[in-house]
Amino acid sequence: MVRPQGAADGLTIVPPGHGLNLSGAERGHTPPAACPQRMTTEAVRDNGRMRISARADYAVRAALQLAASRDDGPMKAEAIADAQDIPHKFLESILNDMRRGGLVLSQRGGNGGYRLARPAESISIADVIRVVDGPLVSVRGVRPPELSYTGPAESLLPLWIALRSNVREILDGVSLADVASARLPAEVSALSDAPGAWLNP
Repeated sequence: MVRPQGAADGLTIVPPGHGLNLSGAERGHTPPAACPQRMTTEAVRDNGRMRISARADYAVRAALQLAASRDDGPMKAEAIADAQDIPHKFLESILNDMRRGGLVLSQRGGNGGYRLARPAESISIADVIRVVDGPLVSVRGVRPPELSYTGPAESLLPLWIALRSNVREILDGVSLADVASARLPAEVSALSDAPGAWLNP
């Protein structure tokens, strides 16, 4: 589940280029000047939380905006940016990635803009994140199956694999249509409704 910064489900949305553990670390995206947030050195060094980069957050929000307006024809990047409060220049880069990844189509002209390349029901949140940020879960920018540990740390590998499996199950199992219509799968709602899910540990 993606929550505003500070929500306590262990996932933190951070400015572009700082998604250290949950996707994006290996892509080397740098934050645009228009991006309002800056992280302190201490926060950047803190690798104790899984992180969803601002690039992934913006991409999902843009895709949801397109899903919600799919019956209204193509939507211009400026309109998406304004609707979701996303820096316009940064959004253009994200939309280009999404177009190359086959998630959106672009149309030129006065009535041009962007629209989803296929029904929102067939695009998962994971699809969007992978297109703009790469693998869902990495450790130091490396995919878990490529890691190896020895001694008392040996059981870390199946732990990271289990974590990746859990993240995949949630993000692959929720479509843009689910979120845009506020109809999350029951198992996802149960996780967010669990006692303590919204509390900071």
